[in-house]
Amino acid sequence: MGSYDKPLPEADPDSQPFWEGCRAHRLMLQRCADCGAFRFPASRHCPHCRSTRAEWLPAKGEGSVFSWIVVVHPVPGDVYAAEVPYVVALVELAEGVRMATNIVGCDPHGIEARMPVEVVFDDVTPEITLPRFRPAAGARR
Repeated sequence: MGSYDKPLPEADPDSQPFWEGCRAHRLMLQRCADCGAFRFPASRHCPHCRSTRAEWLPAKGEGSVFSWIVVVHPVPGDVYAAEVPYVVALVELAEGVRMATNIVGCDPHGIEARMPVEVVFDDVTPEITLPRFRPAAGARR
């Protein structure tokens, strides 16, 4: 693991279980303990029923591409310049929530709407692991 010079997420009390799960290579989602709705990002109140009761469960780690952009023109001096082209995507997880992420492991220009994807984990520092997604085994190009 080399030096990571890009911005890193900072866990707060609501997101700490998510980031701990990522570090253990498990995608964890918060679910309302009353109505059962999954929520992402984590929050203190359920947006469906306003309950404050929640539990954390492992997600399937599967989803589909909802929306995406391919970054091909970085801003000069940008810490991401060496990575172009790269994909910033919104993935709809099997649990019904959407997560902003990167799509990796494929031609950035070959991504399609509703393409099946699966989570992979990128250990960027000893403390931080980022969830990214790649084409699912049956969809790899």
